[in-house]
Amino acid sequence: MKPKKVLGIAGAVLAAAVIGGCIYLNSLMPIITGYAAKNLASAVFVSGRDAADVEALDLHFSFIKFDRNRVDYDNKTVTSRFLWAHATAAYRDGYGVTLLRGKDKKAFLDQEYPLPEEPGYQDYLQPGDPAVTERLEPIAKAFVDDKAYNGTPFAFVVLHKGGVVAERYRPGIGPDTQLLSWSMGKSFTNALTGIMAGDGLVDIDAPLGIPEWQADGRSAITLKDLMQMQSGLQWNEDYGNRSDVNLMLHRETDMGLYAIQKPLEHEPGTFWYYSSGSTNIVMRYLRGKFESDQEFLTYMRQRLFAPLAIANPHFEPDMSGTPVGSSYLYVTARDYARFGQMFLDDGCICGNRILPEGWVDYTVTPASASHGGYGAFFWLNRNHVCPDVPEDMYSCNGHDGQQIYIVPSKDLVVVILGYSPKPDRVIDFNGLLKDIIEQL
Repeated sequence: MKPKKVLGIAGAVLAAAVIGGCIYLNSLMPIITGYAAKNLASAVFVSGRDAADVEALDLHFSFIKFDRNRVDYDNKTVTSRFLWAHATAAYRDGYGVTLLRGKDKKAFLDQEYPLPEEPGYQDYLQPGDPAVTERLEPIAKAFVDDKAYNGTPFAFVVLHKGGVVAERYRPGIGPDTQLLSWSMGKSFTNALTGIMAGDGLVDIDAPLGIPEWQADGRSAITLKDLMQMQSGLQWNEDYGNRSDVNLMLHRETDMGLYAIQKPLEHEPGTFWYYSSGSTNIVMRYLRGKFESDQEFLTYMRQRLFAPLAIANPHFEPDMSGTPVGSSYLYVTARDYARFGQMFLDDGCICGNRILPEGWVDYTVTPASASHGGYGAFFWLNRNHVCPDVPEDMYSCNGHDGQQIYIVPSKDLVVVILGYSPKPDRVIDFNGLLKDIIEQL
C-alpha cells in the first residue's frame, strides 16, 4: 500500500476518533456541568458551607474538578462551565436548589409558593446514658477527627434507647447544618407513601394507572413493585458514565416522567434492580394526588416533617416542581436520627403513631428477588452485608457514605453524613458498627 494511502486512512481513522470523542464528550456535558452547579449551589445556599471547601472536597474528581464555577451570592445561583458547555442552578427560599433546564427557567423562578406557617419546634431528643456516651467518645473522635474506619464524615450521631449517646461534627459543620441525603431520600419517600396509604390516598398493591403504561405490560406495575425495586423497567444506575441516573438528575426537567418512559424488560415483581428512577416515579405519582405543588408540599411538611420536629426541610424539586425523592433532601443530622428512631419505634414518635400499623414490617420484608438485601426503599442485613452486625439491622443508604443504620435488637440508631468518594477509602461500616455495639 502506498504511503500516501496509508496516511490518508490513518488520518481518516484519527478524524473519526476525534469526532466520536467530541460527540461523546458533548453528551457528558450536562452531567459534568450540572453536577457541579447543583451540588455547589445546595452546599452554599442550603448547607451554608464555604464554596472553596466544597470545590476542594466534594467536587474534586473526574471531569468535575475542571469546572469553572461562579457563585452569585446576590441572586443565589451557581453557574458551572466546562469547555463549551455550562449549567446554572438556583436557590429558592424554602425549596432549595433546582438545576435550571429548559426554556421556562424564568417562569419557574418567578413562581412563588407561600410556605405554610411552621409551628415552633422543640427537639425531643434527650441525652442518653452518660456511661455509654463516655465509652463511645473515643470512637466518635477517631471517626470524625482522625478519619478512622476510612471515613471522612461531616456528622456522626448515635442514639441508644432513644437518647443521644454520641454526636460529633467536622469543623464548619454543626447541629443546625442541613446536609444532603443522596439516596437516603428514598427512605423518606417510603415514609411519605406510608402516611398517604394510611390516609387512604394510595394503595400500594394496586396498578398505578399511569397513562403511558396502559398499552403494555407496564400497566401491571404497582407502588410495591417500585418501592421494592422490582418494577421490571429498563434502567442503568451506573454513576460513573452517561447512565440513566446521571441523565435523569442532570439533564431532565421532569425526572419521574423520564423514568416512566422506560420500556419493560422483566415481568413486574420478578426481577430486582436498584433504580433511582423508580423512586422518582413514586414521588411523581404521590404529587399527582394533589391539586397543586403547594398542597402537596404542605401535606408533606405537616404530616411527615412536622411530627419529626424537622424545621424548614429542603426536599429540592426538579423543574416540574416535584421533589426529587431519589436524591435531594437536606435536613440536619439530628433530623435524620429522629427519622431512624421513628422506624425503630414502629412508626411512632413519642407514642404518637405516624406511619400506619404494619408499615415498618412491610418495609423490612425482603423483596422476593433481592436475596434478603432489600425491603421497600430500605436496605436489609438479611444477606449479612455487615457480618458482625445483627441480622435485623436495616438502613437508609446514600451515595458517598450517607447512612442511617437502625438495629432493633440493640435499640440503636447510627447516622453518618459526609463525603467518602474514593474507591480505596470505602468506609468500614461493619467495623464501626461492631465497635459501637460492643460499647453499649
